Amino acid sequence: MSVLTRDEAQTRAQLLDVHHYAVDLDLTTGDETFGSTTRIRFTARAAGNTFVELKPDALHSAVLDGTPLDPADLDGNRLPLTLTEGEHTLSVTATMRYSHTGEGMHRFTDPTDGESYVYTQLFMEDVQRVFAAFDQPDLKSVFEVSVTAPEGWTVLSNGITEQQPDGRWTAAATPPISTYLVCVAAGPWHSVRTEHAGLPFGIHCRRSLAPHLDADADEILDVTKACYDRYHEKFDEPYPFDSYDQAFVPEFNAGAMENPGLVTFRDEFVFRSAVTATERMTRAMVIAHEMAHMWFGDLVTLRWWDDIWLNESFAEYMGFQTINEACSELFADTWIDFGVTRKAWGYEADQRPSTHPVAPDPDAVPDTASALLNFDGISYAKGASALRQLVAWMGEEDFLAGINIHFKRHRFGNATLADFVDNLAAATDRDVHAWAEQWLRTTGVDTLTPRLEGEGTTWRLTVDRAGSRPHRLSVGIYDRDAVDAPVLRERHEIDVPQEAPLELSGPRPALVVLNEGDLTYAKMRFDDTSQHTVLWALSRIPDPLTRAVVWNALRDMVRDGELEPATYLETALAHLPEETELAVVQGVLGFARTQIADRYVSEADRPAALAKLTEITRALLRRTEDGEAPGLRLTAVRACIDSATTPDKIASWLDEGTVHGGPELDPELRWRILARLAVLGATDEAAIAAELERDPSATGQEGAARCRAALPTAEAKAAAWSAMFDTDELSNYLFTATAEGFWKPEQAELTRDYVARFYPAATAMAARRGPALAEAAGRRAFPAYAIDAESLALGERHLAEDTMIPALRRQVADQLDDLRRALRARG
Repeated sequence: MSVLTRDEAQTRAQLLDVHHYAVDLDLTTGDETFGSTTRIRFTARAAGNTFVELKPDALHSAVLDGTPLDPADLDGNRLPLTLTEGEHTLSVTATMRYSHTGEGMHRFTDPTDGESYVYTQLFMEDVQRVFAAFDQPDLKSVFEVSVTAPEGWTVLSNGITEQQPDGRWTAAATPPISTYLVCVAAGPWHSVRTEHAGLPFGIHCRRSLAPHLDADADEILDVTKACYDRYHEKFDEPYPFDSYDQAFVPEFNAGAMENPGLVTFRDEFVFRSAVTATERMTRAMVIAHEMAHMWFGDLVTLRWWDDIWLNESFAEYMGFQTINEACSELFADTWIDFGVTRKAWGYEADQRPSTHPVAPDPDAVPDTASALLNFDGISYAKGASALRQLVAWMGEEDFLAGINIHFKRHRFGNATLADFVDNLAAATDRDVHAWAEQWLRTTGVDTLTPRLEGEGTTWRLTVDRAGSRPHRLSVGIYDRDAVDAPVLRERHEIDVPQEAPLELSGPRPALVVLNEGDLTYAKMRFDDTSQHTVLWALSRIPDPLTRAVVWNALRDMVRDGELEPATYLETALAHLPEETELAVVQGVLGFARTQIADRYVSEADRPAALAKLTEITRALLRRTEDGEAPGLRLTAVRACIDSATTPDKIASWLDEGTVHGGPELDPELRWRILARLAVLGATDEAAIAAELERDPSATGQEGAARCRAALPTAEAKAAAWSAMFDTDELSNYLFTATAEGFWKPEQAELTRDYVARFYPAATAMAARRGPALAEAAGRRAFPAYAIDAESLALGERHLAEDTMIPALRRQVADQLDDLRRALRARG
């Protein structure tokens, strides 16, 4: 199959003007394939040769202006077309194959009740798996979709759908949209419908999840309506589509997809088990993120994939900011969670060899395969951080004015970085072009360190910068109060680089915190006095966002080899039991567990690290016995399970169906405990089968796969390995669950022989199954706990051979970089 190059897309865009697609899908032809008929009306501006893309199971016919084309001319995914100048009509009829990898038309049968569901995910180049198309984002067109579905199914699409007397479903014609944004979701959906601002709104899920969706329907719809109203206060352009549906679909690879009028979400957002407030906030943020795309991405779309950040960074920023504004009664400050989770993702991605600018040079994204690699922490979290810094620098009023100019100039069209910057510049006196060059065209993370000079009661504060970007940030100056807790003396807004040092009066500060409010994107460091204060008084810093900034700095220092992992654990033990901000607790525990205990300390020191984590969780459990902080208690219970080094306590919880003092065990906690017992060798296949009988849902199937792969026997590992790499039967979710269970730090000796086998096995599987499974293999099935120089050298040799498809190669390169950091931390 050929990937589309940027040069080919530009040539085709100069030749063609695409007007209309009529897409007819037949979903009644069986469980393996479906019928696809496409009729495309378009204009050729001159005579020339081009192609239409299609990845069929069988191509039956192709007719150009009444003249049949030879189906044998299909070359991979390209059907060549020879055009005269003027109007043309192309009709293509094919049989297409359902996928089980979350790409194209994904088909899923619910093990709970046997009902089947299908949905499309057409991003990048997967529309070709569903219907014939001129598949590039700047050939927008009107789409009319019709679907023949089994009796009892409901069909959803980008426009309002209606069932016809013959049983077919037809969707209202869309405005001009890009091919990757077309969407169909069909099945016996459970739906909750309402109306808002004169438009039909709906939320949909599998029937087996109906009680769980109904329990949260009011919250989901309230968040949706609040975001819709807030965006209409921000944006001059009204919502551009005829309805707003949100479908929670099974085995979805991403968090969600911004199909206009029909957003698809992974259905883990329909919570079957207890969740924390931060997890609910994450769902709300994703709702806000995808709705922002209705304007930035759908109304105005990138011209080529080098500008994917224009879609994702904007939606990421708007998602957090809009939930912060519109849903403050439901959720605490969303920027705390952004700083702890999303921003850390960006910092990590930006320090790897695979880093790239937020807005890469077009030549760096020559084709769709390379473009797919840029959906990472840089395009999302770093880009959103850059936009937040831009808003702080130029002011929100001017920022929104520039955004509205952008929408007005390019509505239902395509735009580039240059267009975006020009439109922002039209709304401000600031030099946005220079800002964009410094922030969007460069790589890496600046590091900012405070330096105090002076004596007595007169001090000069200078911020030393390792890096090249300008920063607008707040500096917090703290003294100690009567009980030695940090108390804010003063806060200053400064620009870095500074024109002059900041003059301070009074005693030497006990603590200087750069980037209070977390408005810029840079790693923060401390002067010696401040670092001492942080280590003994972190939990007593009054503002939770400031504490998050400090914890992020400590995390970065561990990753950069500037702070001992053991010191981080001691700091967590000293301060986490007193922490009140749930997002901070979750972020610190997650880093301490998955990075420090599992990777950064030696095998000999790992039991002591896990013991410290257990001590932290026990302190949190004692603190939450009164039931006043259920989210904090749930977080502590999860961490206690994951850190258990002996089975007795958690096994008793499983036997009794409850944690002493609460909560009662729901399916998520039961599978979590069973997975840990499997790692510890304290359960068996009979217990896993019994739990699966208790919970035969799709999530239960994944839990069972994870547990079976985690059993510490040669037979269990061999079976799991064969399922992942020797056959292609596992769906994307079951592959991921199996991979998550396979590699465990406690089982390094048992799995040692599989380390060398990973590279040829993953390379071959990725070539067969494509980018989605390649990414899953690189992210989840990589031997991450084989932390030694020999394993690193082995990986580097295989990477140098350049036989991996790009999606796998990128993941492996990142994993090897993480392995180098782990080795440095251990050293």
